[in-house]
Amino acid sequence: MKRKKISIVTPCYNEQDNLIDCYEAVKSVFASQLPEYDLEHLFCDNASSDNSPTLLRDLAVRDERVKVILNARNFGPFCSTFNGLMSTSGDAVVVLLAADLQDPPEVIVDFVRRWEAGYQIVYGIRQVREEGFLLRNTRHVYYRAVTRLAHMPIPADVGEFQLIDRQVVEALRQFDDHYPYIRGMIASCGFNSVGVEYTWRARRKGISKNRIFHLIDQGLNGLISFSKLPMRICMAAGFVLSGFSILFAGFAFCWHLFHTGSPVPPGTPTLIVALFFFSGVQLFFFGVIGEYISAIHSQVRKKPLVIEKGRFNFDRDEATRKAA
Repeated sequence: MKRKKISIVTPCYNEQDNLIDCYEAVKSVFASQLPEYDLEHLFCDNASSDNSPTLLRDLAVRDERVKVILNARNFGPFCSTFNGLMSTSGDAVVVLLAADLQDPPEVIVDFVRRWEAGYQIVYGIRQVREEGFLLRNTRHVYYRAVTRLAHMPIPADVGEFQLIDRQVVEALRQFDDHYPYIRGMIASCGFNSVGVEYTWRARRKGISKNRIFHLIDQGLNGLISFSKLPMRICMAAGFVLSGFSILFAGFAFCWHLFHTGSPVPPGTPTLIVALFFFSGVQLFFFGVIGEYISAIHSQVRKKPLVIEKGRFNFDRDEATRKAA
């Protein structure tokens, strides 16, 4: 009987302090708790400037189960991860196991057991987060905002650390998205799913390469990709504010005409404040619309998701299958 294979995708950028630890942790989990499965550990390097590419090449030489994709430049974690996901060959795939091991590899055992029980999507729920108060609560609010605004159910407190069946991988292959919001894409596929709660651990080595700007960009992408509500809120607010302005203008005109005998009311400061207020509201609305236009602009230009510089431990059949 053919052994089932589990693929694990690990995107990395300047993670030389964590790569060996990540590899050894996954290897240990499969050797001790999942010995009946074959392992494919795919590292996607986003043009690291440290020693990461050399370490990955060495790992690929030492262990044929390790596969490596080297990108020509930094295409961001989502594009790199999705490209790696499309290059896997396992019967089930762990979509993203971060090299910093904040998502514990031991949870993969629970993922596999539930997959064998019949679930095609097993997602990790970050029940506890070992991080600062401000960032933890900001994420808490954001996840719930996405869940409420999305046009289909996206579980809260869920990232890309999840296991999906090969059938789901093939369904994702049909997407054509310049900036894949992977957790939303997986949720939109449907299929039988279940969650596993775990503790998202604090980083032990190095510092996160995801800066505030990157987090904001990724967050906006999630909102724009799976919800029209922000744009419709702007439209509704515009109608409401316009209606109030017209009513106030009519009221003010009648009041001053019949009580002061002049249709020109005093209150230049009030006008100045109102002018700046409505100008700010308009700029905000233009910004929201601009985000959607920017997403459309990037999508229609059809740039490649990732440009690869090299691959290691991919045989010819897998490369041909991916190209097809």
